[in-house]
Amino acid sequence: MRLNKTLLSLLLAGLVAGPALAAQPPADLPPYGADKPLPVPAITKTTLSNGMEVWVVPREGLPRVDAVLVVRNAGLAADTSPGFAGMLAGTLTEGSARRDSLAIAQAAQGMGGAVSAFANNDGIGVSANALASHAADMIALLAEVARTPAFPDGEVALAKGNALQALKANEAQPGFRAGRAFLPVVFGEHPYARTQSTEASITAVTPEQLRAAHAQRFRPDRALLVITGRIGTREAQRLAREAFSDWRATGQPLADTPRARGEAAPQFVLLPRAESVQSTVRVGRPALAADAAEAIPLQLAGTILGGGMTSRLFQNLREDKGYTYGAYSGVGRFRAGGTVQSSADVRNEVTGAALTELMGELRRIGSEPVPAEELEANKRYMVGGYLISNQLQGAVAGTLAGNWLVGLPSEYLGEFVPKVRAVTAEQLQAAAARWFDPATQSIIVVGDQAAIAEQLKPFGQFRVQQD
Repeated sequence: MRLNKTLLSLLLAGLVAGPALAAQPPADLPPYGADKPLPVPAITKTTLSNGMEVWVVPREGLPRVDAVLVVRNAGLAADTSPGFAGMLAGTLTEGSARRDSLAIAQAAQGMGGAVSAFANNDGIGVSANALASHAADMIALLAEVARTPAFPDGEVALAKGNALQALKANEAQPGFRAGRAFLPVVFGEHPYARTQSTEASITAVTPEQLRAAHAQRFRPDRALLVITGRIGTREAQRLAREAFSDWRATGQPLADTPRARGEAAPQFVLLPRAESVQSTVRVGRPALAADAAEAIPLQLAGTILGGGMTSRLFQNLREDKGYTYGAYSGVGRFRAGGTVQSSADVRNEVTGAALTELMGELRRIGSEPVPAEELEANKRYMVGGYLISNQLQGAVAGTLAGNWLVGLPSEYLGEFVPKVRAVTAEQLQAAAARWFDPATQSIIVVGDQAAIAEQLKPFGQFRVQQD
């Protein structure tokens, strides 16, 4: 079970600095106990003759087996048509060489589990789970979906129709429009800038394109299979060999995603939304790839700034000023680059004032040491969230696979908590001063031009941009 950040904030209330929500506990309460380390399981690694990596992580507990297959360089960054990989992943489970979509779903349900697929910037994945007694059939079904999808005409047409309706709904939301405008401002011409589908890109998809893309992108020499749960190592390896050892790559692999830029001249963009009663604000810039040494200090800085209900931005803009229902900040980390981004939706009349406060908090975290108590509280928040989110074996498999996609080693699963604990106030301030410097941030605003344009002038020369 995944917990959203707001709920996690409530569960860990008092662990994160903030005057309104993190009040001092009663004096007679015992101190916090020491952080419990994440029990890092033994991971047995092998490589099949076709180049596919297989990691097996036996775990006691529920009689269930989880598996995640991920393919690197198959995701959204590989697209020439925006968002294509999302459609590719979304139709993988809608029919195979052997079964239609209903039969696939029924087969998975009959094993006491499910099979699904996903796409992100750096890859495509297929995940499956089942009762341990059906592990062999589940691994075989996962291989069937991943290796022999049929992309039936009717299912592709249905997926396109659903995607167009979802896009139409999303485009009515100012947050979606702001996020879409943010990507090219940050990444320029890099592939990470074109990960959002458009009406034209969805309409253009054909079953033939999907089949050709699958043949090119799905390759064993770019793939990792993680199997975890109540299963022996030898048994899991045997099932992997039976399902995947005859898989062969065809043609030349796609090139690795080039490194995204780490610097960009700030841009100021206003997306008009006539008669809107509030402004949607996004502030950010390009930043670090997932494997960078500064990544964890920067992530901790983002947590202190806007990681939840007791963060600085939330306390300032909501609790103190009453400008918004929420203000947030965070770090996006990918294999070839990353972002920092802060956000809030504020009333028209306080758009300029809210931006002033937001920029002030960005400046403060890079110019003043974070107090020891606040630093410790946010470390506990990050560590607690990580430990909670990685309790279930399916989450562990997903974390290992996701880390591999972005270039992090398997050891990172257990290294994250100690690395967070080791961050000093000096390291955090240095990372924040570089990456959250207000002078380097681009600003995207969606709102009523007539109501807010004058308020934006002190922050830069805004260009008015239609979607």
